[in-house]
Amino acid sequence: MNAPDLVQPEKLLSILFYSPNATAVYSGADIKILSVNQAMLKFWGKDRSVVGQTFDMAIPELYDQPFLDILKNVWNSGETFVARDFPAVLEIDGNLTKFFFDFEYKAIADENGKIEYILHTAFDVTERKQAETLVEEKSKSEQKLIDNLSALNEEYMATNDDLVAKHDELFTSNTELESTRKNLLTANFTLAESEERFKTLVEKAPVAMASLKGEDFKVDIVNEMVLKIWNKNRSIIGLPLEEALPELKGQQFGEILKTVYSTGEAYHGIEDLALIAEEGVLVEHYLNFVYQPMFDENGKSKSILIVASDVTEQVAARKSLSEINTRLEIAMNASGLGSTEVELATGIMQSTTQFKYNYGYLSHEEFNYPDLFEAMLPEYRESVKALVQDAIRTNGIYKAEYPVKWRDGSIHWIQAHGRPRYDENGNANRMVGMTADITDKKLAEQRKDDFLSVASHELKTPLTSVKASIQLLNRIKDRPYSETHVKLIEQSDKSIEKMCMLVDDLLNMSRMGQDQLNLECNTFNIYEMLNSSCSHIRFLNEYEIILSGDKTLEVFADQHRIDQVVVNFVNNAIKYGKDSKRINIETEAVGEFIKVSVKDFGQGIPESAIPFVFDRYYRADHLGKSYSGLGLGLFICSEIIKKHSGKIGVESKIGEGSTFWFMLPK
Repeated sequence: MNAPDLVQPEKLLSILFYSPNATAVYSGADIKILSVNQAMLKFWGKDRSVVGQTFDMAIPELYDQPFLDILKNVWNSGETFVARDFPAVLEIDGNLTKFFFDFEYKAIADENGKIEYILHTAFDVTERKQAETLVEEKSKSEQKLIDNLSALNEEYMATNDDLVAKHDELFTSNTELESTRKNLLTANFTLAESEERFKTLVEKAPVAMASLKGEDFKVDIVNEMVLKIWNKNRSIIGLPLEEALPELKGQQFGEILKTVYSTGEAYHGIEDLALIAEEGVLVEHYLNFVYQPMFDENGKSKSILIVASDVTEQVAARKSLSEINTRLEIAMNASGLGSTEVELATGIMQSTTQFKYNYGYLSHEEFNYPDLFEAMLPEYRESVKALVQDAIRTNGIYKAEYPVKWRDGSIHWIQAHGRPRYDENGNANRMVGMTADITDKKLAEQRKDDFLSVASHELKTPLTSVKASIQLLNRIKDRPYSETHVKLIEQSDKSIEKMCMLVDDLLNMSRMGQDQLNLECNTFNIYEMLNSSCSHIRFLNEYEIILSGDKTLEVFADQHRIDQVVVNFVNNAIKYGKDSKRINIETEAVGEFIKVSVKDFGQGIPESAIPFVFDRYYRADHLGKSYSGLGLGLFICSEIIKKHSGKIGVESKIGEGSTFWFMLPK
């Protein structure tokens, strides 16, 4: 049994409606017509009023024909039914007319393997069938003539025997011989007349036809339609096929012709690929064709009749449809989009796996319209329902963003789009929708808003301090220089220093966002650089910085940027370990890298926070305490080390302190 195809139903109906091929889509055990394009309606001799009707009601003349039973079997079994040259009697302009079709009933399943639709594609092959019938009739006519000739020959031989045996009946035998000769001449004339009629039939046939004569397959008879497919003119008549169409060398057709000629068995090609020369370039054509052997009076093959039709456009359209479906599926999977179709009367939803996952459900779990609104946070339900009703009223698209609560208690944000579908009476009976999980986007927006709030606050604090100091200095500017002047100037200097650091962080952040963090690398002794680093801390003489490790290690790096990383590590050690006055800095060689570690003996970092300390905008909250800053320092350090093709990390235990480290290639 062929596995039913999985197709996005809404996209399928939309594409098939505009397909140049005759297509229709059915659903349900009663075979209801969901969609049909103009090409199929033309075959049926109907208009679009059949949409929504059952198959037997829409096309009553097919009632006693096998098509409805075949469709029901496809629906129940899921097995695709393919037919070739299948007769059908249809009512066209009030008259019952017999047609022949190549058609396919293909079962389309949802992601759970349940049959959801039947896709019907059809090609009218009546003309081809009529041509084949004409060929068969011509062959029968020739065979009948051959049989007559054979009978006449036998009679001629019998007459000869009588002449030898009975001289006394010479006159009578001569009379009979003359009569036989006349009959033979008449038979030969009839055969020649039949050949001429056959030639006329081929040349005037409404389908591509040609006759190839003999074992070398000389082009004997052609019509304009076959010349159009071959892209040739009548100058090829009399030439062997391999000379008439040299581009066929190496293709399958020569071997097939030889087999047909030697075995006397016809060959039917369905959508076979042929490379035809057009202006010196080989162009792909797909052909439906028949190679029919023709026989002489001894039953031996004497020629091959070709009946063909070019189905390149149909094949290209089918491939295009398949490619569009594949691209759609890939695009939806890549973007995390989920789709659904809701029956508004029942609330039953047919949803993709991704759609269910967006609401915290697994693919095999039942998920219907009430479940969707139950997952939605209560304060958003009425507004979303109002958007849906407005879309139904206006035949528009509703768009909404809302949070949902998964069954595990986590909150996720959903972006949803939907559009109603209507029955033949204009009543909305379905809603087609798509959703995407935009939780990461919402969190990013929230982090950005939080960052702007923190940045504003952090910049405003030192700015306020500077402003207050200057205002006080302005008031006492005429007084003699005093200790108050010194304190106000020092306070202003510290506040300006803090603002400069914040602005530097923002500038570095901007450069990284634009990938403009340039490095000016040179070779230097890492131990000597560390020994001279953090002079602002050493000058205060409040903290003891202990440097240890290999004093000979050298690196090729941007010394200023590496110093910036070390200063940031030491500043964090002071910020988060105020009660510890000792900071250890160590250098060592680790394989192909040089490692620098900065260890403090403060409170340590909670294990749950360690994975995020190098993230953009992350501001650590140690043991319930909040600290100032933009949450950019360690992120900038991480980017600097990555730019050097190095590594960065942290190790920490609560109550024992933290060790921040980075590694640079030697």
